Amino acid sequence: MARHARAMARHAATETPHVSVIVLVYNEVDSVEPLHRELMGVLDAIGTSFEVLYIDDGSRDGSNEKLGQIAARDERVRVVSFRRNFGRTAAVQAGIDHSRGAVLVFFDGDMQNDPHDIPHLLEKMDEGYDVASGWRRARAASRSRALLSSIANGVMARLTGVGVSDFGCTLKAFRREVIEGVRLDGEMRRLLPVYAAEAGARITELPVNHRPRTYGKSKYSLAASSRVLLDLVAVKLVGGSPRPVYSLGVAAAGAWLLALAAGVVVAVQRVVPPYVHVHANLLVVAAVGLAIIGVQLFLAALTIQRSEPTYVVREVIARPPHRQPGPMERTAGRATLR
Repeated sequence: MARHARAMARHAATETPHVSVIVLVYNEVDSVEPLHRELMGVLDAIGTSFEVLYIDDGSRDGSNEKLGQIAARDERVRVVSFRRNFGRTAAVQAGIDHSRGAVLVFFDGDMQNDPHDIPHLLEKMDEGYDVASGWRRARAASRSRALLSSIANGVMARLTGVGVSDFGCTLKAFRREVIEGVRLDGEMRRLLPVYAAEAGARITELPVNHRPRTYGKSKYSLAASSRVLLDLVAVKLVGGSPRPVYSLGVAAAGAWLLALAAGVVVAVQRVVPPYVHVHANLLVVAAVGLAIIGVQLFLAALTIQRSEPTYVVREVIARPPHRQPGPMERTAGRATLR
């Protein structure tokens, strides 16, 4: 009861919502309506001010039209529609950029996250934590996929020093101030707890329900998951440096110099006794590997420096407040630049 009273007082004290629930949607036309009904039932029972922000990542199956119909019914709902599919990290970035709440809750639109876990995340925030991270302890996935995920999460936790068991779980809550300045690329949405930790955030985690997929197809990609390791390497190299492009450039130059040195040794060994053949010299493999690593680091530096948009918004759909009835507002999109 006391928590409910605090929440209602907080609702009366501000015009902006306390909680922004950011739902990531990509080709989930069958899930949109049942998810929204379940989500709103849970949020209405919490007793605090909220908004639901749907990020449509360039759906082509009618999901955006369904979301537009939902926004037409409820002024607490907004839809940010991308011009094309920019990926989940861009959708997370758009959620940060376009949301208004003090607490941001990220949520998948495929109904595998359970809305009834949201109040538990918010309770952790009320206890003073800055990040409440969901942990899919009993994950609805194949055994091989779950094993790979467990190994990857263990490696990430060890390298970053952030004690999170499930970096890949979308269902997480953050105080806005610990992630607002973050600019995300690649698969770096998974590293949001790491950025929050660098900002001094207090982080906790709790087991959450992970439901089997009912509608649509999985968007999981092993190639995308492998890119997390490259992003993690970039984060470790950059660390707290205010000049990440410089740091990555130095690392790339170092890799190329080592590759060149290995190449020189290979050439010398070929012309002096015992005349080691190139195809039998392991230093060739080392030289090629270092050259490739240098290229990847250089491309990472260019990615950070690039001026192309992380995402481009086609429109923002929202119902104007306090107009009954009234037409929907459709705002022309803008590009968020790096």
